[in-house]
Amino acid sequence: MSVYQLRTYTIRTGMMESWLTLFNTHIRPLHKRLGIPIKHCWVSKDGQDFIWVRQFNDENEIPSKEDSYRNSPERVALGDLPQQHIEEMHVRVILDTEFDL
Repeated sequence: MSVYQLRTYTIRTGMMESWLTLFNTHIRPLHKRLGIPIKHCWVSKDGQDFIWVRQFNDENEIPSKEDSYRNSPERVALGDLPQQHIEEMHVRVILDTEFDL
């Protein structure tokens, strides 16, 4: 059964547009190339939080996929640019329910 990461980033004041550009130009395509599906993204109504969901085949896959991401030439080339945007980060592993919605 797939598992997901619910990732919530508080973006520094005034940097959301820059973050969205960085995410769509670099982070999203890299995830796609590495086989880490991004299921959905949201911005909070107040414009402070960026919320997104990544999918993995199972919980055991997360460390190796994250290592592949962190050590990829594309991610290394970004340096600390993503962290410059993020004031606070929360990551939770979540599971599907058996409910048919």
